Amino acid sequence: MHGTGGSGRSLINERFSGVLFGKGQLLDADKYFIILPDGIGHGKSSKPSDALRAHFPQYSYQDMVAAQYALVTKGLEVNHLRLVMGTSMGCMHTFMWAEAYPDFMDALMPLACLPVQIAGRNRAWRDLVIEAIRNDPQWNKGDYTTQPISGLRTAASLLLIAGSAPIQMQISLPTRDAADEFVQKYMQRQLEDLDANDLLYQVNASRDYDPSAGLEKIKAPLLQINSGDDFINPPELGIAEREIKRIKGGRFVLLPASEQTHGHGTHTWAAVWQQYLAQLLEASKSAP
Repeated sequence: MHGTGGSGRSLINERFSGVLFGKGQLLDADKYFIILPDGIGHGKSSKPSDALRAHFPQYSYQDMVAAQYALVTKGLEVNHLRLVMGTSMGCMHTFMWAEAYPDFMDALMPLACLPVQIAGRNRAWRDLVIEAIRNDPQWNKGDYTTQPISGLRTAASLLLIAGSAPIQMQISLPTRDAADEFVQKYMQRQLEDLDANDLLYQVNASRDYDPSAGLEKIKAPLLQINSGDDFINPPELGIAEREIKRIKGGRFVLLPASEQTHGHGTHTWAAVWQQYLAQLLEASKSAP
């Protein structure tokens, strides 16, 4: 399951599917049926920009997970999954799947999130994204005819910082001019692709997320992975280490920040953590 603003297709790349889905690889597509859903509000699923704009129903993570489950069980008529895995928002959805349907999967791998209510700095930057869009006069309560560029520019700036990888950026942008050029190209690309209502809805959908009360319900082996340079889920909070103790069969791995990690986006660089996926698949072979 993909992250905020992404789609199932966003996981089809050399960093992720190129490492995992090929012949002989851990999630060999010749061996497994791989389901890559577009969450509500994302990709080719229904979203505000289709027509309704801000009249589109407000959806939450609970709605998104319920729709995913309906897709699997009613649409594809699948009654059991070998693995449920997700990145970022998909990581949070993995915890929700684990609690809502504890007997439905053999293994769980949440990548780049925390199993608690979104609060502190994580909630603050999301609030800033939402407010930047809503406070732009061009947004017009969601009934804009042209994108509210000022609000989107601020939102895109926050997204850049939230997903940043300090070591990688220092390596790839070693001079002032290189960094300035990167920001200019990044902003141009984002402003061409982003829709204000879609982004607002996507970020706001996390408002009800809080699996902390039900962690003991999780039955399948679970291996959670975060990165030491993740701005969104900073390791110094110690939350993952604390909460994983409540999950029977749960394990947490913190990847030290290095030239191999990519900040929050490490979740998509499968070569960095595939050894742990191999361990999880091996350990869950005999799961009921």
